[in-house]
Order: sequence, then C-alpha cells, then structure tokens
Amino acid sequence: MRRTQTMGAEKKFTTVVMLAGLLVSAGGMRAQTQEAQKPATGTEQGAVRTDTVIRSESRIVLVDTVVTDKKGHYVTDLTQGDFKVFEDNKEQTITSFSSGSDPAIQAANQRHYMILFFDNASMEMADQMQARDAATKFVESNAGADRMMAVVNFGGTLVIQQNFTANAALLKAAVSGSKAPSIETNGQTSQPAIVASAGMPSISNAEADFGARSMLLSIRSLAKDLRGVPGRKMLILFTAGFPLSVENTSELTATIDVCNKANVAVYPVDVRGLTTGMTPAGSAKLPTPSENSWTNGAATREPKLVLASYSHSSMLEPQKPGGGGAGGGGGTGGGGGHGTGGTGGTGGTGGTGGGTGGGKGGTGTGTGTGGKGGTGTGTGGKGGGTTTTAGSPYSNYYNNPMNQPQVLLPKIPASTSLNQQVMQMLADGTGGFTIYNTNDLLGGLQRIAAEMNQFYVLGYVPHETEEGSCHTLKVKSNKGGMEVRSRSGYCNVRPTDPLEGKPLEKQMEAQATGATVGTIHASMQAPYFYSAPNVARVNLTMEIPGDAVVFNKDKGKYHANVNILGIAYKPDGSVGARFSDTLNMEMEKDDWKEFTKGPYRYQNEFDAAPGNYKLTVVLSSGGQGFAKLETPLQIDAYDGNKFTLGGVVLSASLQRVDEIPTEVDAALLEDRKPLIVKGTQITPAASYQFKKTDNITLYSEIYEPLLKTAPTTRIATAYRIFDKSTDKEVFFTGVIPLDSFVEKGNPVVPFALKVETKDLQPGSYRLLLLAVDDKKNQAPQRPVEFTVN
Repeated sequence: MRRTQTMGAEKKFTTVVMLAGLLVSAGGMRAQTQEAQKPATGTEQGAVRTDTVIRSESRIVLVDTVVTDKKGHYVTDLTQGDFKVFEDNKEQTITSFSSGSDPAIQAANQRHYMILFFDNASMEMADQMQARDAATKFVESNAGADRMMAVVNFGGTLVIQQNFTANAALLKAAVSGSKAPSIETNGQTSQPAIVASAGMPSISNAEADFGARSMLLSIRSLAKDLRGVPGRKMLILFTAGFPLSVENTSELTATIDVCNKANVAVYPVDVRGLTTGMTPAGSAKLPTPSENSWTNGAATREPKLVLASYSHSSMLEPQKPGGGGAGGGGGTGGGGGHGTGGTGGTGGTGGTGGGTGGGKGGTGTGTGTGGKGGTGTGTGGKGGGTTTTAGSPYSNYYNNPMNQPQVLLPKIPASTSLNQQVMQMLADGTGGFTIYNTNDLLGGLQRIAAEMNQFYVLGYVPHETEEGSCHTLKVKSNKGGMEVRSRSGYCNVRPTDPLEGKPLEKQMEAQATGATVGTIHASMQAPYFYSAPNVARVNLTMEIPGDAVVFNKDKGKYHANVNILGIAYKPDGSVGARFSDTLNMEMEKDDWKEFTKGPYRYQNEFDAAPGNYKLTVVLSSGGQGFAKLETPLQIDAYDGNKFTLGGVVLSASLQRVDEIPTEVDAALLEDRKPLIVKGTQITPAASYQFKKTDNITLYSEIYEPLLKTAPTTRIATAYRIFDKSTDKEVFFTGVIPLDSFVEKGNPVVPFALKVETKDLQPGSYRLLLLAVDDKKNQAPQRPVEFTVN
C-alpha cells in the first residue's frame, strides 16, 4: 500500500536538492502423517513441479468436518457410513474415521489451542475497544488447563503479544488496551503513481494494497509456526475486513493452503457489529436474530479500493494516444494504445478461415473501431477495452502444467459485501465460520469455543496425482437436513529436496566439484535480497537452449526429465546453502517443436547467510550432456538496522499480475516470492545481454529501518552507467525520489526503473545503483554489468 506525502514546494525542493547532492557525491496431505492431520503438500523452495506420485501405503488425506442441523445445533452421533468425501467431484473411499466428541479422542488430545488475532490495521479504535472487551470476557470464561490461548497483534507487522498459556491473567493483560497500527488494510484508495522525476516514466498505473497482503502474510507465517502444534488449531480473527483484489488473491490462496497444511481453522469476527446488514450463505448455521444472533451480514460501508486498468505497452512508457496494430491473418487484431483521450486503434481484419479480427480501443475518451470479420466463419472485431500480451517467457506452463492452485478458493456468496469477501473465503477455505452483524461479539466467541470438540476426522487414500496439482474437497452427509463444513481443498506440492539421498545426487555433486566443463551452454544470474536480518533470499535464474533438453517419444508424446542441483560453497569448501529440483515434462509434438526453438528458462530461490561463496549449479537433461555454471556470490552482512540496498535485477520481461494469477499462486504456494512492483511482475533475465530495442527494467529493494518509526522519511535513488572499455560515465539519471514506492509501515521498498539505453552504442557497460535518505544515510553502491548488442 503506497502512501504519498505532500509538502510545501520550498521544502520539497530543498530536500530533493540535498538528496541530489548526496547522490552526486556517492557516484565516483495434512497428508504426510496422522499427527500433522493435513496434506503433506508444503515446500520451502523450488520453481517447478515433479511427477513423483503419492504413495498410497504411507499417505492419507485427513479432513476435519463439522456437522450442524437446521437450527445450528451440532450433530455428534454420526458414524462413518453417514459421510461421503469427494475429491474433484469424485467420491473417495473413507478409510479412517474419528469424532472429536469421543471421550477417548478427547483424552488423547487433552489440550486445545486457540489464537486471538487482532487485525488492528483494519479496525477503527471504537471497534477495536469493543472487540478487546469481548475478548477479555471470553478469556475469563474459557482459559483453562485444556484450553491454551495465545494473543497476537497485526498493525503492520506481526507481534506475538502472549504465547500459548492457560494463565487467564496473562491473557487478559495481552488482550487489554487498544493498539495504534502503522498501516491500514481497510479504506485504501488506489491512485495512479508517477515513478520518477527527471522525466522518468511510470512503471504502472496501479499500486498494490500492501496492508492487506501483509496481514494475510502474517496469518500465513503464523500458521507455518503452528505446524508442530498437535491437533486442530482455531484462529479467531478480529477484523473489519478489506476488499478482495487481484493483488491479494494470490496471497489469500497461499494463506488458505498453509492453514490447511498446519490444521488451522480460521474464524473471522466482523468487529463492526450492526453496521452490517445482509446475510450471505456459506457459513455456519447460527441462531436466528430473535435468539440474539451473531449471524452473518454484509457491510454497508462503501469500499474505497479502486483497481486501475492499463495496457502492457504503456507500463514503462509515458501515456500517449492510442495507435492500433493490424490484425494478422486469422489472428487477434492489434490493440489501441492505453492513452488519455486518444483515439483507439483500428482493429485488424480477420483472416480467411475465421480468426478474430479487430483491435481494442484505448482507455479514456478514445474510441476503438471494430475490425472486419474474416472471410468464411470469421468473427468480427470488437471495439473498446485494453490490450493484452502473450505469457511470460518464464511461464510455468512447461514446468507446471497443473498450474491451477486457485481451486483452493471457495466461491464467494453473492450477498457478501466487498469487505467481507476475504473473511468468508478464509473461513470457508479452512473449515471455520464467520461472525457477522451483531454487537454481541462475546456470544459469537462462545459459539466458536463450543466447536472445539465438535468435529469429525475423515481419512482417505488419494489417487496418484502429479505434484503441483491442486484438488477440491467436499464432504456430504447421507442424512438429510444437515449443514456440513470442511476445508475447500489441498495442493500436492513436491518435496523440498527431491534429489536428496538418490544416486543421481552423488553423481551431480561429483560434477559440481569436478574439473570437467559442462557440454551444454547456459547462462545464470543470482541477485539476492534480504528476507530477514542476516538472511538473504537468492533469486536464481538460468537459461539453456531448448534443443539441449533430451526428449524421448513414448505413445505419441514427448517426455523429458531435467534435474538441477545448486550448491553454495564457502571458501573452505564446506556447503553454505544448497537446493535441488526435478522437472518432468510431457508435451504433444507441436508443443515439443515450439519448445526446442527457444531458450528454456528456469527460476528458483534459496536462502543463504551473509558470506562469500562460489555458487555452482549443475543441470542434467538426460543423455551424456550437462550444464555447469559457476559464479561468485558475495552477500553483505545486514542486521536490519541500517540503510542499505539489495541486489540489482535487470529484466526485459514484465507482466501484469492479474494476467498470470496462477503463476503467482504457484510461486507463493511453493514459498517463493515473485518480484512484484505496483501490480507488475518483474521476471529476471538469465543473461544480461540485451538488444538495443529491448525495454530494460531495473528492479531492486531498499531497506530503510527509519520508515518503521519515522514514516515521513524520504528516500531517493539514482544510477550511473559507465562504458567498461573506457570507464567513462555515459549516463546519469539524476535524483529519483521514491515517494510513490514507499508503503506506509513497510521498511522494505521494492522499486523498478527504466534503464535508458537509447543513446548507448553497442558494447559492454557497468551500471552503478545508488540510494540515500534525507538523514544523509548512504547505502553501499550496487554494481551490475550488461551488454547492448
């Protein structure tokens, strides 16, 4: 979430001049075990899937299920024969069954765990006080030796106010007192952003809702930490909600997935009380309004979040009038530019045989002229709208054709208000329920507590499915008049280190340390960014020729297996970090031919501590050939308290997040962090050799700890370009304030800039990235080399 600042012209000018001076001077399945009780689908890193099948003899999917009658009363006398479980709408054979209300089960699982999570960033102070008062009374009547509670606060960062305890006094002290947030998740307004001064163009016209994503990330991080806590955990989320947008949908998908893996059911409580009105479907059946209800309702507040639209062609260019391209024979017509008040481009003519003709008109007051329909069965063109582009060259399609993780997201009831969509999906996706439209928050909390023992656990052995695939879950009762709740699905993600312990691992380790040079030409980049004090996230990108991948034909399809091993060696030869990956590809003949024509691009991430390393990556694609790449990796120490810069990424590939939602989902489900700025994903290049016609983008991150305590702190950046052959400076941006990239409460500032190459002659160059703040702190300079052909 970006927050812009206003200041007097004189003050602003003085600040910018000071920053400029500093820059100039700086240049010179709950599935793996019964105990975990969720599909074993987690992973720590990796970019793509493997095809290792689920072993039925050791894997089981367990599904917690709650059943109520039409009056909302729990039904506790059902047997295994009263249930049916469906995965992807196909009935499964139930192989295990237990009931949480069974005294034997209660004796074996004596303790229950509950987390009181206060989303202070969304709540008005009066609502927060009411919620905390209800929580205090709830603690008084529910804390006990068999009911362990914890209290956490989110106001920009996650704070564990009180860890699990049965001590009511400690819990009440942790709950009491309102907390002022450093960011907001509710009532945000998305505004166009202008990236830079000195004539630098805008990278996009929309900003990500940082606060909302950060809150979901906090729940996700908390759920990860709860994996080791036995049994079913209940997270009560006190919130005023926020709209579901394209920007936080992927984070919501990953959050639901992690909660399911950790056996965490989410119970959102809308603290706005009777400001809500309608009753959406899809949550637990609760008492009627005449019974002093806490039934669901939709907010009457008008959401303020507005998502802007924009075209790809204008992402890194100044806004300009539209200009359509001609449609290819039988292809889709060219689109109108995304300008202000420009005339939309004329659509292309559909080709013979019936392609879709017609471009799309520009945004603003521009108009699009529909293209002509193709001869024969051609479809006429369409006017108006925005253009789109083809998928990212780093698309996960070949790595993960099962790429459909949004299957985890339950459908949103039509009557749910915008601010309640995330609440509803968190509850439905994890098997909880929502509390809406009541000022009796304590009654709602007591209803949640009553559910601690009121669930059944149904188990089944899943069919063999490809890793990377996601599956819907649905539980039904054979008895009529029953309301059945369970989580919405699970994802079958590959293991963290698929080569571990295999003979191939030893072979590739020998190749990594041996003197033999690889026979496959490849390129690699490995910039890093800090994910925590003294923890760096290395973003690895590789590229090899597509025709170097060995495919075997079998039953009319083409199959390939690619194995990758990466090791960061310390100066003494010991291993500082490592990762492995296995890619299994299966293609039709036409897809295979297309694949071999271009480069194959691969991405991964791994964590490493500060230090000096030699990063060695070995890639084996079958046959005798292999690629071996080596590069020095120097990671500076960072304690989280100093102003500094991350690495530098160069890219010629940008894509809107809303056009590749499943790619982003897949990355988050695998615990990777895509490089996203203002709703645009930056795909790192594997080789920094660019054509003069390429639109090159620079991505980096600034770490400014002062932003946590002094949100008006200003930061700025700049870069210089030097000709490597003469060491002569050939370009300097001048100062570029980053106000539009600063997200309130976030000390990490990701940003992107266009690299100006139009005046550069073919040759090799060194780019030096600089950063300063208005307290005269200077970050260490970050160099990167690139070539223009």
